[in-house]
Amino acid sequence: MAEEEVFDEYREKLVIETKTIWPEDIDTDHNLDRTKISDSLHANPKAANQLRYIRQHTGFRREITVTSEDLKRL
Repeated sequence: MAEEEVFDEYREKLVIETKTIWPEDIDTDHNLDRTKISDSLHANPKAANQLRYIRQHTGFRREITVTSEDLKRL
């Protein structure tokens, strides 16, 4: 697995795509509103616990992996 990164203001300006990764260990029995949680995480990527930037031809894709700490915070 690739190494986590820190929030990068330069790359943020070049983000053209976002992706939210939901690990299997996140409990899905609580009827989580995944869209709302994903939107909240990407609205404030600086606060995300696991963040990566993937280089693309025209910019970056921001990937945030949801953690239990993120869920508690939201």
